[in-house]
Amino acid sequence: MSSSGANPFSHFEESFTQDGNVYKYFDLPKIDNKYDSLPFSIRILLESAVRNCDNFQVLERDVKSILDWTPALRQGTSDVEVSFKPARVILQDFTGVPAVVDFAAMRDAVLDLGGNPEKINPICPADLVVDHSVQVDFARVSDALAKNQSLEFERNKERFTFLKWGARAFNNMLIVPPGSGIVHQVNLEYLARVVFENDATDGSKILYPDSVVGTDSHTTMINGLGVLGWGVGGIEAEAVMLGQSISMLLPEVIGYKLVGKLGPLATSTDLVLTITKHLRQLGVVGKFVEFYGPGVAELSIADRATISNMCPEYGATVGYFPIDENTLSYMRQTNRSEKKIDIIREYLKATRQLRDYSLEDQNPTYTETVTLDLSTVVTSVSGPKRPHDRVSVSSMFEDFKSCLTSPVGFKGFAISPDALAASGEFQWDDGKTYKIRHGSVVIAAITSCTNTSNPSVMLGAGLLAKNAVEKGLSILPYIKTSLSPGSGVVTYYLKESGVIPYLEQLGFDIVGYGCMTCIGNSGPLEENVVNTIEKNGLVCCGVLSGNRNFEGRIHPNTRANYLASPLLVIAYAIAGRVDIDFETQPLGVDGSGKSVFLRDIWPTRSQIHEVERKHVIPAMFQEVYSKIELGSEDWQTLEVSDSNLYPWSGTSTYIKRPPFFEGMTRQLPKLGSIERARCLLFLGDSVTTDHISPAGSIARNSPAARYLAERNLTPRDFNSYGSRRGNDAVMARGTFANIRLVNKLASKTGPRTVHIPSQQEMDIFDAADRYRDEGTPLVLVVGKDYGSGSSRDWAAKGPFLLGIKAVIAESYERIHRSNLVGMGIIPLQFLPGQGAESLNLTGRELYNIALPESDELKPGQRVQVEADGNVFETTLRFDTEVDITYYKNGGILNYMIRKMLD
Repeated sequence: MSSSGANPFSHFEESFTQDGNVYKYFDLPKIDNKYDSLPFSIRILLESAVRNCDNFQVLERDVKSILDWTPALRQGTSDVEVSFKPARVILQDFTGVPAVVDFAAMRDAVLDLGGNPEKINPICPADLVVDHSVQVDFARVSDALAKNQSLEFERNKERFTFLKWGARAFNNMLIVPPGSGIVHQVNLEYLARVVFENDATDGSKILYPDSVVGTDSHTTMINGLGVLGWGVGGIEAEAVMLGQSISMLLPEVIGYKLVGKLGPLATSTDLVLTITKHLRQLGVVGKFVEFYGPGVAELSIADRATISNMCPEYGATVGYFPIDENTLSYMRQTNRSEKKIDIIREYLKATRQLRDYSLEDQNPTYTETVTLDLSTVVTSVSGPKRPHDRVSVSSMFEDFKSCLTSPVGFKGFAISPDALAASGEFQWDDGKTYKIRHGSVVIAAITSCTNTSNPSVMLGAGLLAKNAVEKGLSILPYIKTSLSPGSGVVTYYLKESGVIPYLEQLGFDIVGYGCMTCIGNSGPLEENVVNTIEKNGLVCCGVLSGNRNFEGRIHPNTRANYLASPLLVIAYAIAGRVDIDFETQPLGVDGSGKSVFLRDIWPTRSQIHEVERKHVIPAMFQEVYSKIELGSEDWQTLEVSDSNLYPWSGTSTYIKRPPFFEGMTRQLPKLGSIERARCLLFLGDSVTTDHISPAGSIARNSPAARYLAERNLTPRDFNSYGSRRGNDAVMARGTFANIRLVNKLASKTGPRTVHIPSQQEMDIFDAADRYRDEGTPLVLVVGKDYGSGSSRDWAAKGPFLLGIKAVIAESYERIHRSNLVGMGIIPLQFLPGQGAESLNLTGRELYNIALPESDELKPGQRVQVEADGNVFETTLRFDTEVDITYYKNGGILNYMIRKMLD
């Protein structure tokens, strides 16, 4: 049952027979009596190690290390490295795919490197799925969906052609066509197996737990279904697709106990925002969080998935919910077969992976435990700039006022006292004049995988819309409203429950299926609104049911953005402002002139669940997913090459053969110290991957815009950075192109820096280009949580192309640190209690990094840095021996190529 070599654990194979089929599996409890004390999430790591043990990629000591998890981790000092082979890989849209094609294209270069000239059929060893997000201009019209999907194909036909070619050129690869939904919801409702069932050579079936890594950080959503999964960079995913195991440190596991029940007015969104703030305060970066306790049984799978989805926001690697009977009921609801469910139950019972949350004797040992009483959860939002800055709705009025006057920061805009009353007027298409001020809502979006996958909050929003319309309430016309479900199933049950007309009457038309406002794809605001905001320096707001609200991510003109449940999105849109006290201030008046408060239209959980019980049924999932792989007529008629090698076009501005392997030789490159480096950027805390590599629109005055204009493209055709991930020239110019970037070397906020030798301020790309011409290596000096946010591989590829050799940070987000290593960039970390400020660094120094010789590199060793005579030590954040191997090769992609040539 192992993939390569003799498996030393094969004598632990067991089997059972059902409907004439023999099902084989590894009987994990028999391997060691320590098994029952392991967290359920660690049991999945153990099973993978046992099944894949070949003493080549996965070693017997990996199995022993995982079995010894409890004593290793309770000391809090574990640095145990193990290998993990996930069952599947998911790529969100374009992320990762270009580099997969790089491997195919490298067959041309194999001849130059002395490799075998024979053509090799490209194979993806792990199950691979590519799903598409949607870049749209929202329209408040009934045919918004059709218009947006047409526009989507018009703008992105070239990259869709590329992806469809990939589905033909590679084995074991499934494409979910554009317009089908958000990858994480499709994964939850359709793709996830929970337990895999593969054919063996002897005619039997092999059973093992489903597990997945994906190129979006919110891959963690699948943990709500009991499938262990997390986000990795596209760089790491590419290696997994070619059969490389993931090297990881055995994690601590925090047990998060849930007790009690949610109150009648609380939603899963309120719960996840509460948990996010709590776990951020606790500190769970790099750790697993596993939920247990009787309160878990009170949560639906959709509720659990909402909590698991925001795992990146609270910083953990996974937020895992072990499988229970509710999980199997969800599989039944989503049209998985009864026969399949019976097999899954039998397997899980045999391997003690089926959880009963009411039984305390099933509770494993955890590194640490914390408890939350669900009854204490109150209606909440998070913002204005970070997803873990939760604010109770009852405090929102005062909190926003405080944010206006507080110093610039995560909770401040530094509005002067004489500007607090600023406002502006503009005319709308209806001929009326409207006024906006600080706190005015200009974007209200029901969007994102976090919430649109959850029937309770989506139907709750529909019921609230119905109640509001029946009370005579409406939304101001200039507020950009949208509804972007995560799958066609959502549309199905919203229509069947009869709430669509009420949502549409309030302006929440269905505009498409995919990642939209949450990732910055809301499209432009009306010009009069933009001019009024900019002219009067207004802090206007976006309210969205998303998972991220970092500066500059949602929209350039919404300086404050709040994450909220779909119900609250509608409520704040009706109010037209966020600085409202819903308890004392009405939303409006009804037909008789009576004040209408939020409490008058808010549905209870029991009312929502009754509608859900009636209208969310298996037939809906069968109807939607039986057709999902067909795609639209545009997709079906899209013609692609049948060649194993992609036909690169030298004139394409979307798909460009990347330069990552240029100059590569079979021999390892000579590595050494970094000398006389300059600091390209001098940054503070919480620099996100949205700051590093924005996915949104391309500004007309940016280096990327100039590049496209030189190729005769007009601004209308610039599209977004996210859509042009296949063109390294665009993406390099878009690196650090966020308008909210605060670089302490520059005179103002934005994508600018200073070329130190000349003291000239210029665009970041232009400065990097000049340094390259001068032969000057570059470093970044940054604060805490560098690289938080999306698992965006271009946030490492872009800096690599700019010539950055090392990053010196106070701390790193897990995935981004891995991505830096994957691109051969050295991650250095200031020692505890130290940082740029305490060491009196300015970013204007010359930096010398005394790196040991290649054969002397060790994980976590101290590395000395000298900056104009200021000498300090840092920690080398190569966390594993595999990290060092990747670095020696110049990155993971180079390592995989050399491995293929051996």
